[in-house]
Amino acid sequence: MELLELMKYRRSIRKYQDRQISREDMETIIEAGTWAPNAGGGQRSIIVGIRNAELAEQIGRLNVARFDRAKLSRSYVSADQPSIIDDPAMKSGFYGAPAVCVIFAMKNFLYSIPDAFCCAENMVLMAADLGISSCIIARGEETFDNEIGAALLREWNIPENYIARCFVLLGYCKGEYPLPKSRKTQRNRIIE
Repeated sequence: MELLELMKYRRSIRKYQDRQISREDMETIIEAGTWAPNAGGGQRSIIVGIRNAELAEQIGRLNVARFDRAKLSRSYVSADQPSIIDDPAMKSGFYGAPAVCVIFAMKNFLYSIPDAFCCAENMVLMAADLGISSCIIARGEETFDNEIGAALLREWNIPENYIARCFVLLGYCKGEYPLPKSRKTQRNRIIE
């Protein structure tokens, strides 16, 4: 698939089959993340891949634990692929995805957030190319800001000056793959 067509095809999936992705596919997706643009070519991001559905679910629950609805700009995402924004009863921000990648970046580095999200974008495009569904999830900073989260970071040998910036959920879409949403008009301009 051509790159622009792949970008148009990819969707944020929030309903997953109970089927794990292969280790080889996860390695390829993580490798794509390591090739993302990054400030000054510093390659500072750290990616932790988790192919343990139970652990992914536990972290997904931590991700929602301190979710602040007061900071939302709107209150609806999708009928086909509902999010925790649409349904406050959801208890996991990972929606049953059997695999997840955590992208860490330096805490006090000016460009750590853009670096992490560029990494995530490369990863979801690679996943789509492999036939794997995905979704980028934020709230990384608050997910590990607790005793359980801190213990996981120590277990994974994440340096103390690093913080989780985002997640990439990985799995296979449960049900029909969503159709594209129409593009809003007047979002782009070219000045000559």
